[in-house]
Formats: sequence, structure tokens, C-alpha cells
Amino acid sequence: MSLAIALLTVSDTRTLEDDRSGDALQQRLESAGHRLVQRLLVPDDRYQIRSEVSRWIADAGVQVVISSGGTGLTGRDGTPEAVAPLLDKTIEGFGELFRVLSFETIGTSSLQSRALAGVANGTVIFVLPGSLDAVQTAWDRLISAQLNGATRPCNLVQLLPRLRESQDGQAGP
Repeated sequence: MSLAIALLTVSDTRTLEDDRSGDALQQRLESAGHRLVQRLLVPDDRYQIRSEVSRWIADAGVQVVISSGGTGLTGRDGTPEAVAPLLDKTIEGFGELFRVLSFETIGTSSLQSRALAGVANGTVIFVLPGSLDAVQTAWDRLISAQLNGATRPCNLVQLLPRLRESQDGQAGP
């Protein structure tokens, strides 16, 4: 199943022309048969980040949002704080597993990663660190399989039609 994916790079220093991490994500999602809906770059400003992610969450034509950058511990890093309040549900296992996989290559520095994932208004959202290694690890070892309907025993594609159900089991707004 081809999914509609939006990519957001968060950086004060990169441009779309030199965004190697964004390029890697775009290449990987397109190679997997998914469709890039939009790709943007915003500075490390939680309100600009929240604005763009909110717009995509509200757009029924966007099924997945992937951001890269702004997940560190410095004063300007605020992507998790920008996105977390928008989530209806978090996928705690994503960040945990991402840090385990990152530990294999960067050791204890992986504890500084604040990668997260969740769902909002039926949209799956992944918040990744901005390094090339981080986005490659996240896509190659976690995200691609979960966005593939053939992955067993379960995957996020199977859940997409049900993500907007209300608590009483009826379809959401």
C-alpha cells in the first residue's frame, strides 16, 4: 500500500539543498513505493514546528508525518515538546527501540535521543534525530517495516483505518 508521507526537517543551519537526512528519507520512502506529499524545512522553533505538523494532521491527504532534527538536549532543541501535545496516543516502544538500535552504533550517546512516535487524528507521526545515521537507522530498521502492510504479525498500515475510532468503537469525527 502506497502511503502519503510529509517530511519536516528542523534545523537552524541546513537548507533543503544540503539536507542529507531529508534526502535520505525521501529516497527511502519513494523507493518503498510511498508518495511524498510535501517536504519542508523550519528553524528550531517549537511554534513553527507545531504549526506545520498540525496542518498535516488536519489534512486527510497526509497519512504519515516524519520529522528529523531538534530532538537533542540543547536550548534550541524543541521538536518533542512541539509535537507531543498534538498526539492522541504515543507509541512508547518506538523511542525505546530506536535508542536500543542506536546504542549499537553510538553507544551511550543514544541516551540523549528523544525520538518519539504517536498518532494524531488518524495520522502516524515519527520524530527523529537529524543525523544521517539516525534517520537511516529509524527508516531501515523500524519505520519501513511498520509502513509495509506485509509485515507480520502486525504493522501500522493495518491500523490506519481504525486510528480515528472513538472510545465507543464508532468512527471518529
